[in-house]
Amino acid sequence: TATRLLTLRKSPVLLKLPPYLSLLCILVGVVWLLLLPLNDYSRQTYVSENAILPGQVHTYFGGSEHNIFRAYRQEAYRLSFESDQDRDAGLEKVLKEIGLKTAQQPYRYTVAGEDIQGTNVYGLLQGPRADATEAMVLMAAWKNFEGETNWSGVALALTLARYFKRWSIWSKDILVLFPAESTYGSEAWVSAYHSVSTEATSLRNVSALPIKAGALQGAVALDYPVGPWGHRFDKIDIQYDGINGALPNLDLLNTAVSVASGQMHIGCTLHGMAKHSDSYRDRLATLGKGLVTQAAGHATGPHSPFMPYHVDAITLKTVGDGWHDEMSLGRTAESLFRSINNLLEHLHQSFFFYILLNANRFVSIGNYLPAAMLIAGSFTITALGLWVESGRVPPPKKDVKPASTDEKKKGVDMEVVREGGDVALVPVTEERVAEREVSLPALLVLGAHLAGFVPLYLLNTLAKEYLPLALHATTLLSLILPYGAAKTLVQRGLTKQQVQITQSFSLLLLGATLSTLATLNFSLAFVVGLISARLCFVRTRPRPAHPTANIAVGTLTALAHSITSPPVVIYVLNWYLAKGKGWYDVSWLLYEMAQGWVAQDVYTSFVIWAIWWPASVVSEFVLLSGFVRSFPADSVTK
Repeated sequence: TATRLLTLRKSPVLLKLPPYLSLLCILVGVVWLLLLPLNDYSRQTYVSENAILPGQVHTYFGGSEHNIFRAYRQEAYRLSFESDQDRDAGLEKVLKEIGLKTAQQPYRYTVAGEDIQGTNVYGLLQGPRADATEAMVLMAAWKNFEGETNWSGVALALTLARYFKRWSIWSKDILVLFPAESTYGSEAWVSAYHSVSTEATSLRNVSALPIKAGALQGAVALDYPVGPWGHRFDKIDIQYDGINGALPNLDLLNTAVSVASGQMHIGCTLHGMAKHSDSYRDRLATLGKGLVTQAAGHATGPHSPFMPYHVDAITLKTVGDGWHDEMSLGRTAESLFRSINNLLEHLHQSFFFYILLNANRFVSIGNYLPAAMLIAGSFTITALGLWVESGRVPPPKKDVKPASTDEKKKGVDMEVVREGGDVALVPVTEERVAEREVSLPALLVLGAHLAGFVPLYLLNTLAKEYLPLALHATTLLSLILPYGAAKTLVQRGLTKQQVQITQSFSLLLLGATLSTLATLNFSLAFVVGLISARLCFVRTRPRPAHPTANIAVGTLTALAHSITSPPVVIYVLNWYLAKGKGWYDVSWLLYEMAQGWVAQDVYTSFVIWAIWWPASVVSEFVLLSGFVRSFPADSVTK
């Protein structure tokens, strides 16, 4: 075996394998993901933490509480016509009447020259059996994620706070929070809750919290945007995606599903899929929606900002038309809080990394992670192949003379190769390993990644009206920069070997980054890796002999290569989402991305512009270097 390996090392066949191995890894990674919805690769959910005891208590929320709820809903409806200051004062007054310690927290974020500001109102219910070391959070944002006024959600939270105040069972404090809106209000509150500094910045002016409790063990948000006329719902959509793809402990979701469906007989859905037949197609659709949401990394509700602080949180959103009313949702919340109240320590028994196929079935990290790792590995394989190829010097051409009869009888010359204790007899070859020049390729890759910080900075700091212009300029730069660099460097003596090493370094860095990212945000790593898969197959192309053909082919090649570049993907994504703003208006999407970067610490923009875009630019540089000047086919140093 050792002899065969030594013989294989000098075989030219090895240099032809990397593209095929990379393609195989990509295909297997995609097929792997498509297999996950099958029963053999997923399993039923279950509660791991025995102390939770979901649905094991009798709920008493109801009866006269219904009248209290209707009164609070009418009050919330009245406050919706008041100014923001009067509304906040009205909510705080109700909390004080219930008997809670209350406070307000103003906040302001400055994103792309525009201010996002509001005031959070919250109250503290001190548990009769609590020692101020642990707490739970009950939330109801005044405006939900879709911008609707959450009248019934706010009223139900007030009713539950009044109801909880009368019970003596609480071993944890309960914080009742009313953010001004669903994304940045809860972000400001939870960041201030865990902050030890009260200094405001130019982009984040978040006030400190005058009232705090212990470590947060869990948070539940209510999204029930129904006015005083009332509306019965059919199911509860459980929203669980956090910022940067973070997820709550699976036990919290399982507890919510167990309480809602098992105890209250309310159906549970995910990602708004009200009709889920548990078929392969519906499971795959749920998986796909989860991938897209987690890859974007943005908040999906008031629960999302809690995840980066290791606080498990979910949002219960009512959907559909059915026979369940606010009392059913209230009893669900009561039972859920009593389950969290049973915890003796932070949720840790169950999974933090998973993919849900429906409310009762999931895929664990051990089953889905190889899909992203295989795609990331394809870049590493190509990089290693290019590195080996860059060091091989082909034999010089010799004058071909007719072989004599004696020479024909000699056959192939052989040589003995020794490595360690292994010996092999291989054909003599004049091909030798060349010394690699790595300084310039390393500087090129470093320069490309440093250049990525320019669009990253501009697209997150410029005024909103200038964001589209910055994206257009970045798109143009993506075409001009590779050609300009190729033309300048090739004319100054850039060799084919250096081009290969440059591409090798770039792909090696991309593969290593995506492999690391896959353990933190599988969805983002998989999506970026799949879109960038074409980079594995880009090579320097020979220059056409005719100048006109060279220009035409080079231009078409550059444009075709740019189809899956980050700027073009953003244009396509904007066209697909649109949101009624027109496919040509990309400002709203860029503003959303800037909001995520500035206010939510979403690192998706960093991955796009500092990791993905430089790799795309280097790849186009490699492609266009052959159109500037043809490299000799028989030398890597010319």
